[in-house]
Amino acid sequence: MATILIVDDDAALSEALAETVRSLGHEARAAASGPEALAALARRPADGVLLDLRMPGMDGLEVLARIRERPDAPPVAVLTAHATAANTIEAMRLGAFDHLTKPIGRADLARLLGEMVTAKARLAPIPAETGPVEFIGSSEAMRKIQKTIGLVADSAATVLIQGETGTGKELVARAIHDHGRRRAKPFVAVNCAAIPAELWESELFGHLRGAFTGAHADRKGAFLEADGGTLFLDEIGDMPLSVQPKILRALQERVITPIGGKPISVDVRVISATNRDLSHRIREGAFREDLFYRLHVLPIQLPPLRERIADILPLAEHFLAPAGKRLAPDAAALLIQHRWRGNVRELRNVLERAAVLVRGERITACDLDLASEAASPTSFDWPEEDLPAAMAHLEEMLIRRALGRSRGNRAEAARSLGIHRQLLYTKMRRYGLSPSEEPVDEAGQGG
Repeated sequence: MATILIVDDDAALSEALAETVRSLGHEARAAASGPEALAALARRPADGVLLDLRMPGMDGLEVLARIRERPDAPPVAVLTAHATAANTIEAMRLGAFDHLTKPIGRADLARLLGEMVTAKARLAPIPAETGPVEFIGSSEAMRKIQKTIGLVADSAATVLIQGETGTGKELVARAIHDHGRRRAKPFVAVNCAAIPAELWESELFGHLRGAFTGAHADRKGAFLEADGGTLFLDEIGDMPLSVQPKILRALQERVITPIGGKPISVDVRVISATNRDLSHRIREGAFREDLFYRLHVLPIQLPPLRERIADILPLAEHFLAPAGKRLAPDAAALLIQHRWRGNVRELRNVLERAAVLVRGERITACDLDLASEAASPTSFDWPEEDLPAAMAHLEEMLIRRALGRSRGNRAEAARSLGIHRQLLYTKMRRYGLSPSEEPVDEAGQGG
C-alpha cells in the first residue's frame, strides 16, 4: 500500500479522487493548497503526489518546483482540466512524472499509481522561468511530444527530430531550446539542404580573413555563433558525406577548426532534423552510421497531421485569428477530411491564402483551395448558420466513423480521434452512441 497525497482546491473532486485511490488499495491524503501540501510533506513523506495545476495563490507548477527541491521528493503527476502545450512542457521540464488531463479513469489511475510508487523522480528542478512557446496541439500524439520536450529540454545530449515535411520540426527544436537551460543563449538554425558544397566548412566552422580567395573578413560560422546555446541542423540527411566526419569530431570533442585558423573549444547543444529515412541513406552509403548514432541519442518522431485530427481545427483557428476570420461549418468539415500531405505547412498556406482573398469574415468550403481528396461538404446536412450545432454534428459523425472503423474498440477509436478514452465515453453518452456503430463512408453516410 502506498501513500498518495492529493493536492486540489476543489474539495468535491479531491474527495472523489481519494475514494478511487483508496479503492485501489492505497492510502489517500488531501491538501487544499500548495502551502498545505508542502507542510504535509514536511510532516510525513508520501510515495506519490497527484497535483492540480490551477490553484489560487501558489499554482501547481510552483508547488511542483518546490516539491522537486526536496531531497526525498516523491514522483508528482500533474492533473489538469486545462492542458496546454506550455504547461505540459514546463511541468515535464520541472520533473513531473506525468501530465494528464482530467478526468482520469480508474484503469489509467491504477496504472499511473503503480508506475509512480516504483519509479524514481526523473529530472532535477530548474527554478528559472521560461517564456511562452506557441505550440498548438492537444491530440494524444502531440501531448506525448510536449511531454518529451519537457523531459529532454535541460539535457546536453543531441536530439534527432524526424517527420514528414511541414510537421513542425523547427518548432519542436525551438521549444526544446526555449524551455532549457540554454534559453538565454543563441538559437542558430542552419538549413543543410541550402548550403552550396564549397561553402559548408565556412558556414559551419567559420574562416579567417585571407584563408581563401574571397575571404575578405573573418567569419564566425554557425558553431561559434551558437556557442553556449543551440545549433539546429535542419535537413541533416542532405549533408554531404565529405563534411560528416568533421561534424562528428565537433560533436565528440566539442572542438572546431575555422578555415585558416586553430582549433577552438565550443559549448553547443546540437538538435538535428530530417524528413529522410537515415537508415536508408546509410545503406546507400550517403550517411555515416557513426554520425547517425551520435545524433540519435534522443529521438523524437513527429506524427503527420492526418494522424492527429484533433489538432486541425485549433490550428486553423490559430492561423485565421490575426485576420479576424472564422470558419463556416462546411469549411471545418472539409479541413478535417483533407489528407494534408503537406501537413501543418499546407494547412497554414491554405488558410492564409483564404484569409487574404475572402472579403468577408466567414470562410466557407468554397473559399478553400484544396485538392479534391475529401468528400464534398455539401453531402452533409449542416444546420444553417448555427456553428455550435454544426460542430456537434461534425463531432458525432467523426465519433461514429471512428467507432465503426475500430469495430467498436473504444480505446482504438479514442486513439484515432486523439482524445482520452474517458472523454470519448462522455461524448458517446451525449450522442447516444453504442460501440457497435456501423462504419461510415467518406461521404459521411452509414455503410
